[in-house]
Amino acid sequence: MQLKAILRNVKKSPKYYLKNGFVPAVLYGKGIENVHLAVPKGEFEDVFNEAGETDIVDLIIEDDKKKHPVLIYDVQYHYINHQPIHIDFYQIRRDQKIKTHIPVEYIGESPAVKNFGGILVKNVNEIEVEALPQDLPHNIPVDVSKLETIDSKILIKDLMVSEKVKILAAPDTVVAAVVAPKEEEVVAAPSITEIKIETEEKKAERVQAEKQSDEKSE
Repeated sequence: MQLKAILRNVKKSPKYYLKNGFVPAVLYGKGIENVHLAVPKGEFEDVFNEAGETDIVDLIIEDDKKKHPVLIYDVQYHYINHQPIHIDFYQIRRDQKIKTHIPVEYIGESPAVKNFGGILVKNVNEIEVEALPQDLPHNIPVDVSKLETIDSKILIKDLMVSEKVKILAAPDTVVAAVVAPKEEEVVAAPSITEIKIETEEKKAERVQAEKQSDEKSE
């Protein structure tokens, strides 16, 4: 995947580029100076939808024929309209391992949920890994169909990833689990006998009160 960029004039406000269909960005990496850029908003969104933060993108700056292999390291969004307002591109070296977070994709259906009414708890949204840039997976699948009984769990050590990828999270970290549904307290309705007894007790109390009242008046 390729993405074209232009050099950004830092004297101009970022709003200038946003109004003209560009998203301000910065390119940085180990051993290089920061480069202020802007990328076409539509083209960036197309690339980002496919590449995410884990696939390598070749960044082409203006007329420079040199391709800069980068990861879309971070995207900032407007707090109201949720449109991208700034992008961090991290230039990588294909021969050097990097650490990054890979999103988790939950797949399948848990028999414990379907058959026993359990509740599926997803504890992890992304997992930190270390690998060469070209070996980074787009996501890490978690098959919840393996959760067959209540209290069954999937741990980090149960995940299947390439031997070229090292997971940095603790092996016993719980990724997903099925727990028993909470039992709601059921308040039983009073029986006819209980209602009858209560009614008779109140009647007796009323009669006694009336009797005491008559005695006082005499």
